[in-house]
Amino acid sequence: MTRPPTAAQRRVIDAAEPVTGRLKGTEGQLAALVKRGLAFRHPRPPHDHFLTPAGHRVRETPETLSETPEAVPGTPAPPAVDAGVFAARIGGEDAPVGGPSRPREVRSAWQGLLELRRMTRPDGAVDRPCGWERTHLVQAAALALEAAGHHPAGAGPGDSGYRVRATPQPEAVAVREPDPEALRACAATLEKAGWQTGEHTEPRTGVRYVLASPRRV
Repeated sequence: MTRPPTAAQRRVIDAAEPVTGRLKGTEGQLAALVKRGLAFRHPRPPHDHFLTPAGHRVRETPETLSETPEAVPGTPAPPAVDAGVFAARIGGEDAPVGGPSRPREVRSAWQGLLELRRMTRPDGAVDRPCGWERTHLVQAAALALEAAGHHPAGAGPGDSGYRVRATPQPEAVAVREPDPEALRACAATLEKAGWQTGEHTEPRTGVRYVLASPRRV
């Protein structure tokens, strides 16, 4: 079993920038995180350090828990607030997230994600999802929608607004929205953000939904 990070290392991890995972710390702290596979040093100047997928998992896991349950289609949405760490609204949260500062936080998170795309692409392109998005499909799709001004659904089953959920497919999320025009608008937003989408109908209910996957080329 992997030894958990020290208290000092955990503080550095928890203080990482939302979405991008950019780290700040002493050279010794950052080198120790790299050695443990929780961070990597970007090969291009200014050679900043970022969390690896393993590092992101550490940050997203409460210190008192050993694992976080995976999202399953049809299950209630998890809380969107985690100890002050930014979380995109996936729809169906029990309570609204944030206050007057929420739009600013969303814009900052989206710009950070675009910067992460730029820094992790050899050509610096930002038109396709990056590795972080492929390991955080629901959060990435929800952030793209929220940043574009779409409204997430409330906690009630019939509340209007989008809901983003995991699917059995390894690289696809389902986006549901009661309003057909709003659903098509969600699909258009995701396509503009580098996702490929397709509209489908649930066989039993006849409800339309969008299946979205990160575009590779």
